[in-house]
Amino acid sequence: MSGKRKAPEGPSAEEVDKCLVKVRELASILRANAHKEKTTPKELGYDNLFMVADNTGDEVRAKIERLAGQVINTIMAGDGLAYTLPRAGGTNVKFVEELDRNYLEYASMQRQFADASQVKKTTMMSRLMQLVHELTKKGIHSTKRDLFYADVKLFEKQNFSDKILEELALMFGCTRHSLQVTASEKGLVVGRVQFNDDTDFIDCTKMGRSGKNIPSYIDRVSEIKSDYDKPAEFILLVEKDAAFQRLAEDRFYNTYPCIIITGKGEADLATRMFLRRVKDALNIPVLGLFDSDAHGLKILSVYMQGSEAMSHDSANLATPDIKWLGVRPSDLNKYNVPQDCRLDLTEHDVKFASSLLKKEYVIKRKAWVKELEKMLEQKEKAEIQAFTSKGFQYLTEVYLPRKLKEGDWV
Repeated sequence: MSGKRKAPEGPSAEEVDKCLVKVRELASILRANAHKEKTTPKELGYDNLFMVADNTGDEVRAKIERLAGQVINTIMAGDGLAYTLPRAGGTNVKFVEELDRNYLEYASMQRQFADASQVKKTTMMSRLMQLVHELTKKGIHSTKRDLFYADVKLFEKQNFSDKILEELALMFGCTRHSLQVTASEKGLVVGRVQFNDDTDFIDCTKMGRSGKNIPSYIDRVSEIKSDYDKPAEFILLVEKDAAFQRLAEDRFYNTYPCIIITGKGEADLATRMFLRRVKDALNIPVLGLFDSDAHGLKILSVYMQGSEAMSHDSANLATPDIKWLGVRPSDLNKYNVPQDCRLDLTEHDVKFASSLLKKEYVIKRKAWVKELEKMLEQKEKAEIQAFTSKGFQYLTEVYLPRKLKEGDWV
């Protein structure tokens, strides 16, 4: 007898509730801690940390005009053209354990037009100030790519103009997006979250398999909420686009009320900022799903502690206390991942994992240390997609539900 094949039934409401018990316990702890008084680096005795702040376009334009006046006076006095700004990254990065994030210790540097080695960079900085002044005056935004093409002969390569743009934000003590310059959209979100994107209302349960691009103009995002009969109970932060697409197509967020976010590899600023804002607005746990390798853990740590390169903006970009759900090295044997789906660690992998074991944010997390040591001991790694060998929907129907039910995160 022919006929349509009946689709397999999903878990019952009772089974889902059992899976979410540990998540709800974690959420209760999170809400209890949210009532505690916030501590700042200054209150902890860190007086030499440099942090940027959000500025309006008018504030940025006023800073540019004020600096231009100072530069003219300096040149008229015969001292030449020079810009003083904080030195970012490198040895100036300070991990503040009490706040679990990276910060920038202040140390100044100069861009001097009279220095032959700095003429080009000083000129680019002056040109970028002119372009940003125009953007703020007109009240419009530009992508970094468009900014590069505004004077391609001067900038030569986009990574040059991108680097100087970050220095410009440092010099003015503002976030990069305060300059009204953004990167192209990269990250994706799907699931039980709603927000306003400028004047548009966005419901991320209606974005289909592809999800919604996280707006690059993050300053236009407002009114973040989860106004559904079953509001989101956690945020699932996913490293790779392929895993995101599987979760989105299976409507994982309908069965297990959640919000799914991916930066599609290394985290861009808009995705990191969006994650932080959603977490702050809804006050629900964030669980991380990343490849079982050192690079996956590094990307997770950037979401949590902030990157060294952007340590001056960690207050806006970092989302502390993300739980590492998987895929952890200990999962490979626990879930019987086939040997032909595991990859041998390369020499680079070994060096990178060993370097992570020396990082303060790893040392303070004994469970992370244990997992990295297991990775080095087993000499193997695996991607999230390794679970496909056990079935296309093994990730959404077996692995993640079991992880949630057991509260198996660190």
